[in-house]
This record gives sequence, structure tokens and C-alpha cells, in this order.
Amino acid sequence: MKIGYSLIVIITFLLACQSSSEKQKEKTEGMDNVKTREELAQQVKEETLRSWKGYKQHAWGYDVLLPLSKKGFNWYDETLGISPYDAYSTLKVMGFDEEAHEIEQYALKENWDKDVYVQVFEVNIRILGGLLAMYEYTRNPNILEKVRDFGDRILPAFDSPTGIPYHSINLHTGKTAGNKGEGKGDIINVAQAATYLFEFGILSYYTEDPKYYQAAKRATKAIFERKSEIGLPGEHINVETGEWIGTQWHHLQAGVDAYYEYMYKSWMIFPDPEIREIWDYSSAKINEYLLDEYEGRAYYTIVDMHTGEILKRSVSLYDAFFPAIQAVSGQIDAAEKNQQTWDWLWDKYGLLPTRYHYGADTVEYANSELNPEIIESAYYLHQITGKAEYLDMITKYWVDINTCCRSEVAYHSIKDVRTMEENDYLATYFFAETLKYFYIAFAGKDIFDFDQHVFNTEAHTFRKDSFDPELAKTRLGY
Repeated sequence: MKIGYSLIVIITFLLACQSSSEKQKEKTEGMDNVKTREELAQQVKEETLRSWKGYKQHAWGYDVLLPLSKKGFNWYDETLGISPYDAYSTLKVMGFDEEAHEIEQYALKENWDKDVYVQVFEVNIRILGGLLAMYEYTRNPNILEKVRDFGDRILPAFDSPTGIPYHSINLHTGKTAGNKGEGKGDIINVAQAATYLFEFGILSYYTEDPKYYQAAKRATKAIFERKSEIGLPGEHINVETGEWIGTQWHHLQAGVDAYYEYMYKSWMIFPDPEIREIWDYSSAKINEYLLDEYEGRAYYTIVDMHTGEILKRSVSLYDAFFPAIQAVSGQIDAAEKNQQTWDWLWDKYGLLPTRYHYGADTVEYANSELNPEIIESAYYLHQITGKAEYLDMITKYWVDINTCCRSEVAYHSIKDVRTMEENDYLATYFFAETLKYFYIAFAGKDIFDFDQHVFNTEAHTFRKDSFDPELAKTRLGY
């Protein structure tokens, strides 16, 4: 696609959607002009392919593309090729089978016996999740062996006195490491501690070995059982002692978010009654203590884990995942109010800042990495409620991202949403999540059926009917 991609289609769509206030209230599966929706989906496909070619040309084999300097960047001393694993399921969903097949061949040649320490949380959602999706699509037993090999290399991280995984593990030696290098005494956040039910559950199902799911479940229960007297966990925990460390804050921001996300998402495909009980209890506590109706908007704020007292009226763009979970778990009214707050904040800056202090109306962290969460939640709400206003939101987000962040070879992040200063980095989740949610929102159910799929936190796609609930009881051991 040429740099001046057609805004006429989008403007036509926006005018059509605004032509009648009554139409905005009607339940509809999409836009009035289906051709326009299809053209938007095609634009996303073309931009995805253009960006992927940019990665292949300038950063193939590296973890990340630096789109402005046109270079590659690795997270660790050795490349793990994270962008290809994150991009795979998006390319498959869009029908780019040739490009996806190239990643399959790349994965089959990969040797995970690398003398490098990796963050367990990050590689679980990106590499293990991406490989599991690859097996989901291909059913290639050789891919499954790659999945099992990688799973076995990170599983020893869970061998701690509490069952909470260490921050990092060496893929070659199996030794664990803390935030400051090799050794013990590790401190991690709640998301790093307990965001494994989904991938480890699928791995146990495919391999028929419950050890993976049981390790993930033990970690989740270890966090839940250490909740405060009012039922809230903290923010950071000592892996070995199980003691809460540092601030006694609780919130839905990065560092906690996916802990809650995986309770419900894992239950959607593996209906473990213990996990459902944990979700029901936790969800009630979130609504009781974190919801802050402030100046006519709904925020989920930062509170003291012991008292529930509001400590700081601050939110981060990562929190925007929560309307999706609220909606899919049946809390529609709360989800819609929450999403309206996020949409208002987007309009305020043209992108979401990483952290916003709504009590003081100030930006705390002004950067934006083109995160998917607000798009994800609007997509869920459109699919579940049928309201066109959520597709309007997604279209606006697509226009705005292309206006500020489209570069010569792909897209770039932003240093400051107030000035839109460019940043030479493209997060791997832009391929995995952001582009995917844009595409499936515009493509509609005929192309991708929301009701038949569950996404991991990196938006890797899995069909619900791939997992038999009765078989799961044996394969996962619950």
C-alpha cells in the first residue's frame, strides 16, 4: 500500500455512522456500509504485510524491529526471534499462509538449548503461546515437540518453596535468576508470578501431561492464598518466602493485570471449578474496592491492599484490558462505563499515555507503545453488544495510529503523546495483538468468529472446540 492510504473510505464510514443518532443505538453486527468495513479490513491486511516485510528486510531473526533506524534489536545476548512467534497467529488469521509457513520452518530449525537467561513471564506469553498457536493451526507433531521442549526448559522456574516461579531461567542450564542476575532471593510482581494457567493448560492438554497446568495452578493459588484480610493481593512478592515486598498497593495495571485476565480466560476453555471460584471472589473484590466513580467517569484505581483506601488516582493504558474481561464474563454495564472512560482519555491525547493521574489531570508517563488493550476491549464489546459505537471507536483508533505512527517500513512508538515525538521501537505485540484486533474487528464474524475463539494475553488464537472439557479433567489433572 502507498504511504497516502485512502482516508476517503474512513471518512465515508464516519459520516455514515454519524448520520442518525438513532442508528447508533441500534444493535447491529457491523457498519451500515459493509463494503466500507471490508475495505478497512483490507487496509489492515495490507499494512500488516507491509510491516512484516519491513521486519523481514531489516530485522529478520532479531527479536524486535527498530523501524526508524531500520535495524534489529535483541532482548538478550542471544536472539529468541520473538517477533516471528508473536506475528504467526496474526498472519494465519489474515490468510498470509506463505509468510506463516516460513515462520513454521524457522521454528522447526530453532534450537532452544541456549545459554541465556530469559524472563519466564515474557517468553511464556510470546514464545510458548505463539508455538502453541502454531501447533493449533498445523497439528504438526514436530511443532509439538518444539513446544514441549520449550515448556520443559522454563518449567524448573516453578521449583521454588512457594511454587511461584523465579523471574528468569537459563534455557541451557535450568538455573534460575532474579531481577539482578543469577541467584535466589527473587522479587517479582503478581503478573509474573501467576500468568500461566492458559498456556500451561493448553500444553498439558496437547501433551496429556498435567505437570504443566498443575505448576501454573499452584502459582496462581499461591498468590490468591496470600491475599490480605480484605481479599486483595499486593503488587510484589518474594518467590521464596511468599512475603509481600515494598508498597502494599493493589491495582489492575501492568504487574497485576494478566493475573486476573487468565483466571477467566483459562476457565473458558478448561472449566476448573477451583479457578472459577477464585475468579468470582476476586472479581467481587475488584468491584468493591478498586472501582472509583470520579467526576462522572468509572476508573479502577490504586488502593491499599489491607484497607481498600485509595492511594493514588492513577491508571495505565494496560488497565484498558479490563472492559474486555468484564464484558465476556457478563458484566456488560460495568464494561461499557469503563470503556467510555478509556475512549475519553484517548480523545484527550490522540493516543493513550502509558500512565495518567486522573486525580490531578496530569500525564505521569507520556510514552505510548501502540498497545492493543483499548482496541481489544472495544472489539469484545462490539461483538458482545452489537453496538456500532464500538466499531466507530476502533475506526478512530486506526485512523489516529496511522496519522501519528506510520513510518516508511512499518510503525513506530511514541515518546510523548502530547507532542507525538517519534520513538524508534516496534513492540512485538503490535504484530500479535494490535493489528490482529483491528483486522478481526473490521473483517466480521464471517471471517473470524469471536464466539468460537479464546485469546491468550498476547492475542494468540485458540478455538474453544479444540478442547474437550471432559478430557481436560484428566489431561490437566483437576
